[in-house]
Amino acid sequence: MKPPSYINESDLHLRFIFYMRRLLLIGFFYFYFQGYSQTVPDSFIKTVDSLINAAPEGFTNIHSVLRTHRTDTLFMRYVAESSAKEEYADGQAYALNELGRTYRRLSLFIEAIKLHKEALKVAETDDDLEFKVASLNYLGVVYRRTSSIRTAMDYNQRALELAESVENRSVSIKRSINISVNCIGNLYQMLNQYDRALEYFERSLELETELGNLLGQAINHQNIGECKEELGDLTGALKDYRTSLAINETINDDMGRVICNTAIAKIYIKQNNPKEALELLKSIESTAIKVGKDKFLLSPFFINLGWAKLLLKQFEEAEKNMLQGLKIAEENILPTEASQANRLLAELNKNRRNFEKALTYTLKAEELEKQILNESTIRYVNDIIYRYDSQKRSNEMAVLAKQKETALLNLRKKNTTLLISAIVLALLAGIFYILYRQYQLKNEKKLLTLEQSMLRSQMNPHFLFNSLNSIKLYIINNEQKNAVHYLNKFSKLVRKILEASSLREIPLAEELETVELYMNIENIRFSNEIDFKIRISDDIDPHNVKIPSLILQPFLENALWHGLSSKTGEKKIVLNVRKATDENFIHISITDNGIGRMASEEIKQSKVLKRKSVGIDITKERLSNFSRDYLNSFNLQILDLYTDDGKPEGTKVLLHIPIV
Repeated sequence: MKPPSYINESDLHLRFIFYMRRLLLIGFFYFYFQGYSQTVPDSFIKTVDSLINAAPEGFTNIHSVLRTHRTDTLFMRYVAESSAKEEYADGQAYALNELGRTYRRLSLFIEAIKLHKEALKVAETDDDLEFKVASLNYLGVVYRRTSSIRTAMDYNQRALELAESVENRSVSIKRSINISVNCIGNLYQMLNQYDRALEYFERSLELETELGNLLGQAINHQNIGECKEELGDLTGALKDYRTSLAINETINDDMGRVICNTAIAKIYIKQNNPKEALELLKSIESTAIKVGKDKFLLSPFFINLGWAKLLLKQFEEAEKNMLQGLKIAEENILPTEASQANRLLAELNKNRRNFEKALTYTLKAEELEKQILNESTIRYVNDIIYRYDSQKRSNEMAVLAKQKETALLNLRKKNTTLLISAIVLALLAGIFYILYRQYQLKNEKKLLTLEQSMLRSQMNPHFLFNSLNSIKLYIINNEQKNAVHYLNKFSKLVRKILEASSLREIPLAEELETVELYMNIENIRFSNEIDFKIRISDDIDPHNVKIPSLILQPFLENALWHGLSSKTGEKKIVLNVRKATDENFIHISITDNGIGRMASEEIKQSKVLKRKSVGIDITKERLSNFSRDYLNSFNLQILDLYTDDGKPEGTKVLLHIPIV
């Protein structure tokens, strides 16, 4: 095992400390884990056995069972070994990665890398893409912590390529993509390419917001703030740091609080407000020490604390804090933090006029910065990005070519389907047309039959015979004037009936004139005793309203021959026309003061010759056909009228019909 490259090889003291520390840690963990199987609780053993038997796939399903124990290295070792024994690859990869994360937080980067590589090997053997991507990302994070930018970029780029190759992405894969994007942004930030880093952080923030991951949003706001700070936008940086802090407060994350407050204090220092920075850092000191097992957090905390004190001329305290931060950085292979500490110690010694020491610290800082950031590293990273972008474009072109080929094949299939469909539709249309024409012809035949029946009912022999007989009596009685008058009316009525029979609908005025002629002719036989009146509502223009032709005469005939013919005394028929509430309908009522339907039926039954009346049935059928054509309906009611003491007082016909 080699010490970090930035440590001076001639510095025997540091080398001794480094090797002794590693030896002690290895010995500690060896003896600690030798007896772990005897100290794992039975309840956890049962949980692990149940998990291995169920063998759920993917990070999310395993994490839901083990998340409360994931930072316990003893438990995770047990999960890893039990899963390996039972050949449960997902469980083994999960446990190894969680162990690696815990070691990384303890700044035991060598051990963390070993565990993540072992997890990667398990995932590759099992061909588990989800855990391959996760392991690659974790390795990228560890190498970034040690400022190994090339290696970190390799791992994160491979993770991103693998994750983006998945078409139907699970939530876990989407999160892995976000981690890769964020890590690459961090690497650009370390290379001082802040504009490029911002692009990645903003993309990652957008993706984390879509997933509703608050921790991811907090991390990206922090990263964006750091880039803005380096670009000189201190106000913008402070805004993002405070946004990140607010999210960390929401999720109650102490580590996040320390990171954000340390960054905010640094902004105060740069804004020449060291007093406020010092107060803020002191307020989180206990929390920083509490979560100080992650030396990546503790080193910058002490360095910034020393910086604030340096500006306040508290040189002894400042040096103490800076050396404390530098020691943590050197022991835990944190060259970026070590470089900053050396720069500040150089500044402190300049203030003390100790120029020799200042020069020593300056040279150390420059050496570290060279190792972290050099031209070949930048070229290497840019080459990786270029190769990734080129490969991505090539893959996209291959996908587009395949999509084009598939689209052409689908188009040919679609054209064939459309042709067959068109032929089938044409045949169906032809069949439907024939059926429709048959239906139309059937309806036309039915309508013609109805019209013929209607005409026969209007021009029935009894009516013609009786009407001509009545006119003949006028001639015999030498009442030439009356004979001529009624003969004119009769001829006009016959002409109107014949004309109307050839039309589907006629003006209301024509229909009323026809029924008035009919009533005048029939009234001859009743010695003009019948009082017939037509009443039309003022809001109706009978010349503009059209109704089915010859529909009222059958109801008037019924009123005459079944209601009034057997009645003595006053005889009345009133035809009333008014608009319905719906303007597409009209109300027509025919009221007589005859003997009523019950008495009329009794008289009809007593007759030897019973004449069957079909006029109303024909009219109903005609009205039904007429209404159907106009997507409407008609309503016909025949009501018996009674006096207050319950005696028959006549009949009322109510017609509710659509108008044209």
